[in-house]
Amino acid sequence: MWRVVSRLLPLLLLLVSWSAPSFAEQGMAIDPATCMGCHSTKFSVKEFAASVHGKNACTSCHVDITDLVKHMTKAVKTQKVSCERCHKKENSEHYASIHAEKDVTCASCHTDIHTHNYWKNDKRKVIAKCIQCHDKEKGFQDSVHGKGVAKGNMDSAACNDCHNLHDIKALGTGKEAREFHTKVCMSCHSNQEMMKRNNIANVAVRSYMNSYHGKNYRLGFPEKVAGCADCHSAHAILPHTDPKSTLHPDNLTKTCAQCHSRATSLFAKYYSHGDHSDKDNYPFLYYTFIAMTSLLLGTFTVFWLHTMLWMFRGFVDNRERQNKLIAGGHQHVIAEAHKPYRRFNRLHIFLHILVITSFLGLSITGLPLKFSDQQWAIFMMKFLGGSANAGFIHRICAVITFVYFGAALAMSFHFLFIRKDIKGNFIQRLFGPDSLCPNLRDIQDVTAMVKWFFFKGPKPTFERWTYWEKFDFLAVFWGMFAIGGSGLMLWFPEFFGLFLPGWAFNIATIVHSDEALLATGFIFTVHFFNTHGRPEKFPMDFVVFNGQISKEEMIEERGDQWKRYEEEGITEQFACKHTSGVVYDFLVKGFGFIALFTGIGLLVLMIMALVSGGGH
Repeated sequence: MWRVVSRLLPLLLLLVSWSAPSFAEQGMAIDPATCMGCHSTKFSVKEFAASVHGKNACTSCHVDITDLVKHMTKAVKTQKVSCERCHKKENSEHYASIHAEKDVTCASCHTDIHTHNYWKNDKRKVIAKCIQCHDKEKGFQDSVHGKGVAKGNMDSAACNDCHNLHDIKALGTGKEAREFHTKVCMSCHSNQEMMKRNNIANVAVRSYMNSYHGKNYRLGFPEKVAGCADCHSAHAILPHTDPKSTLHPDNLTKTCAQCHSRATSLFAKYYSHGDHSDKDNYPFLYYTFIAMTSLLLGTFTVFWLHTMLWMFRGFVDNRERQNKLIAGGHQHVIAEAHKPYRRFNRLHIFLHILVITSFLGLSITGLPLKFSDQQWAIFMMKFLGGSANAGFIHRICAVITFVYFGAALAMSFHFLFIRKDIKGNFIQRLFGPDSLCPNLRDIQDVTAMVKWFFFKGPKPTFERWTYWEKFDFLAVFWGMFAIGGSGLMLWFPEFFGLFLPGWAFNIATIVHSDEALLATGFIFTVHFFNTHGRPEKFPMDFVVFNGQISKEEMIEERGDQWKRYEEEGITEQFACKHTSGVVYDFLVKGFGFIALFTGIGLLVLMIMALVSGGGH
């Protein structure tokens, strides 16, 4: 009986529609009960009523059905539903997505449109939907993220956390893809509250950002370095104890070899997320950081105090001289006071220009990496043409550094063993007045200088080299060991990884970074003051460019050297003519001032970064 009624019902409805005006003709939607007369076998009326669309009439979506007769006789072809009429935001996102490009429509995913219920942020429903098409990504379901979602942990990452729900973009290639590999991971792992809630250490993001890889990512060049997914994989993320994990000891070398083709098992011992503040897990990093920080603080404390005392005492000394002149007093008159004497030869001048050029080049290309969290660092790196260009320039300047260091070694050997104009044997030359090696005389000079600072004695005069000049010279040797050695390790990691454990690169990174900060901070403050900023030299001591010093200046500052030369009768051997021309003076002085102000500018940027807590 019911079968007969169900077959006759459409005919009866059709007869009714012929005999009376339709709801559409009356400006009303067709009654859903009418639709159910034919379509009740396709979906459950009860489930539709309970769905998110249950409060809508059928013609709310099927807006093209306005004439029931034409619809039932199929005189008008039924059109596809346009979801964008209600879901404008979702539609705009989908329109620009890779799904739209591949002709994946709303109904392709929302196949249960008549029984669809709100997902209530249950990521399990998202995963179940995505794997209907992306079934090849089965590794995700077995991953720590997939298992977490399956257990009901909605903090665990699902497909939509990385790829979005509707605004699903193509991964692309190059920079865009490389950035995606890290950016999506950061969105959760940088959330400290979420990590704490799930008992996950939040050191991963911080340690990555402090690494060479992370700094390049932050500066805007993720395509040049490894991202999170390169090591951890994109979907099959497993604990490092799992034999199938890319981070398992048996697989780690292969993982590193994706970028470092000659990676070894030793190389793979690198601490990807090593934390120098974690004494228990990374003692080598901890004590290296403590040692470098102590060296940095100790050096700056001593020499900044020295600089401030000198600055104040020099100011007072200048005021006293000025007052004597105002009172009619006269300073001691020196015959031929402005007669030039040679202090440096052409090789010395050339090497000093190499030092200035390479040091500024290293600073300009290295500081943006050190302070990668600063806006000015991003601007500078883009100005340099990217991290690859900056790295190339940095290495050229490093080669120049090795060149002048090699020249210094050769000159030291020549001074100690070959030169005929220096008296004495090897030991006598090493600790003699013409040597840059510290000796007992330096203790006397330091003591006399401190007494002068505190108005306890006259301003001392010096021999050929002052104690601060010797410190600068010897700092080059320490710097070549610290910066040069660590820099070579970081330049050729695969070579050094043949015989050094990977965590040695973590140590090298700390040493290179902190020693660079020490060198730049010292040069741009202490050295600049000692050489150019002190009252008697301001604004610049030109001797490093023309190699000449006046007789008056030599007697006042290096009186003991002048006395020694007089006693030996060799003063006139160093007398010279002012040979540098106008063009040379203009160009080299211009170079000197550009270098000086460049250093001061970099110092200001460094101070800004350190005050804001940058440079970790």
